[in-house]
Amino acid sequence: MAFWLVKSEPEAFSWAQQVHNNVEPWTGVRNYQARNNLAAMKNGDLAFFYHSVSEKRIVGVVEVVREAYPDPTADDPRWVCVDVKAMGAFGRPVSLAEIKADPALADMALLKQSRLSVAPVTEEEFRHLTQIGDWVRP
Repeated sequence: MAFWLVKSEPEAFSWAQQVHNNVEPWTGVRNYQARNNLAAMKNGDLAFFYHSVSEKRIVGVVEVVREAYPDPTADDPRWVCVDVKAMGAFGRPVSLAEIKADPALADMALLKQSRLSVAPVTEEEFRHLTQIGDWVRP
């Protein structure tokens, strides 16, 4: 199993919408490295759902339930999406400021490549952040 972080502006697509829809295609990625990360995702992988721009915090966890396929919102079939399913909200969202202040997270891709909308997360980072965020896998 691999771990990831996916970003969404809550004004465009929020955690509440993800929960309401349960399973949703993660579309609209137009960065090559982020696309490659989507293509690497496998069924059962888990990803943090991160509210970017206005909130800058991890708010929940989703599970990959369909591997990469052509993004229906793109004209070019090289752009892909995956389907993700809501797995549960963080009991306490974890802010970007908290992540930056935590020495255990200093090498996190979120901090090293801050503009990347789909980024890998190590197993150690995942465990650490789910503990801070009071998230327990259902």
